[in-house]
Amino acid sequence: MIRKIISEHTSKKRFIKNRLKEFRSIWNSSDKKIFSELCFCICTPQSKAVSCDQAISRLSANGALFKGGLGEIRAGLKGVRFPNNKAKYIARARDLFTQNEVIKIKEKIRVSDIPGTRYWFARNVTGIGLKEASHFLRNIGFGKDLAVLDVHILRNMSACGLISSIPNSIPEKTYLLMEDKLRKFSKKINIPMDELDLLFWSHDTGEIFK
Repeated sequence: MIRKIISEHTSKKRFIKNRLKEFRSIWNSSDKKIFSELCFCICTPQSKAVSCDQAISRLSANGALFKGGLGEIRAGLKGVRFPNNKAKYIARARDLFTQNEVIKIKEKIRVSDIPGTRYWFARNVTGIGLKEASHFLRNIGFGKDLAVLDVHILRNMSACGLISSIPNSIPEKTYLLMEDKLRKFSKKINIPMDELDLLFWSHDTGEIFK
């Protein structure tokens, strides 16, 4: 299995590194762009990433993501599961990061303390936990040492013998233990965590997305 992973990484390495470079460039974008990435991650639980990305792109383009009411946000979440709840989560997140009618989210991201930033987002943004907070930080260029333990990653971890089964839910303590197992595995096979994440995701879905 390890040989297959290393071989697949070799063949996809250039594409994976380019994708991660794109993620890092997002940090230099506006607060609105960073916020839209957070909203994407709020939408992803139990939904297809491509559908979530399309929905957030629509809401961003028509301005509803930043100024629209709850009904407008809900209407834009086509293809996203549990749109009523997720529209509420997005609205609450917008309220959380809005100061004087301006979205300011970048100031909450402590570049010198990404683990601490992850905890802050997981505990203060309704609708996300460690997985979604990790996903968000990875998508804006700060996922080098974080694991996004979604079903695709867990399935591959199970295939590698890192976990015995795929849990239905992951308490915080278990998440950190599983993340540490993946971190040690990435060092063992000399593939950075963020690259391994995209590799596993593409292995399951057939594409290198986000």
